[in-house]
Amino acid sequence: MHIRAFEEGDTDSVVALWRLCDLTRPWNDPRADIARKLAVQRELFRVGVDEAGAPIATVMGGYEGHRGWVNYLAVHPDARGAGRARALMVEIERLLRARGCPKVNLQVRGDNTEALAFYTAIGYGRDDAVSLGKRLVTD
Repeated sequence: MHIRAFEEGDTDSVVALWRLCDLTRPWNDPRADIARKLAVQRELFRVGVDEAGAPIATVMGGYEGHRGWVNYLAVHPDARGAGRARALMVEIERLLRARGCPKVNLQVRGDNTEALAFYTAIGYGRDDAVSLGKRLVTD
């Protein structure tokens, strides 16, 4: 897998990948999320591509000066088990560290035991915090 910056031509493949990986929800328009990311720190939106150049993995990072964030980590089910998610996390952590980011946060749905196990295995731990949210824009 080769990791590179997201390109606009990746949109359809990435949205399909996110849907296949069950990352999308009716209240989050993935195309709107992509457009928002391309407007802010687009270089922190990375895709892993196969030998033919097709996206098979993604990660979206961000840094607001206090904490880094990771969203949309996805690996095609047929491409799992070969260290691709780990490689994407190493890359996004490298990019965040280069910006001076001292800590990375991410959110995982409580019933996603596979993702929780993965993040634990690469050194992430539960913070004693409650995640709150407020929708400012309805997709």
